[in-house]
Amino acid sequence: MVEADQLIRVDWGELAAIEPRPDEVATHATVLARAYNDPHNAPLLGHTQLLTEQDVREVYESLFDRTARPFLLFEAGELAGDGDIRSIEDGAGEFAFLIAAPSAQGKGLGTRFATMIHAFAFTHLPVERLYASIVPENTASRRVFEKLGYRVDDSPPARDFADEGDVVMVIDKASFLARHAAAMAQIRIAVR
Repeated sequence: MVEADQLIRVDWGELAAIEPRPDEVATHATVLARAYNDPHNAPLLGHTQLLTEQDVREVYESLFDRTARPFLLFEAGELAGDGDIRSIEDGAGEFAFLIAAPSAQGKGLGTRFATMIHAFAFTHLPVERLYASIVPENTASRRVFEKLGYRVDDSPPARDFADEGDVVMVIDKASFLARHAAAMAQIRIAVR
């Protein structure tokens, strides 16, 4: 298991998921705020208000604790989005991610980044299952989760990870590791 104060880097080919230091978040806050506020992305994320750069920094600051692991996502060295495992408790957590540019969405990038972060979570965190809360209109994200092996779960524990009206999906560690064994052999996880 990794310690809470250890920062992680996950690599798969030209993709890197990097747990950022606060100064790294500040460097990318403008691009992230623009991505969250994009007219295509905002409704799919369930955002109803514009987020500022300061809001982005504050969200990340709230994730720098023992119950969350945030990541900045890079493709060939360029920021491509972000993702995180949050609300880690009692063997469960929630996964969320965003591929920033709508033009880069729908091309498998989200699936690959999600696979990388799940590889980290299921091999280095005390997590046996992950949940995802999806706005019903976000069919692209739902497809990503289905490719990962998630299934719809409307049980009371699952609902704890969702906003009202969202679709909740779940995957367990054994299912993920079996389904993605070939990818796991290529993914590299390191403390940075």
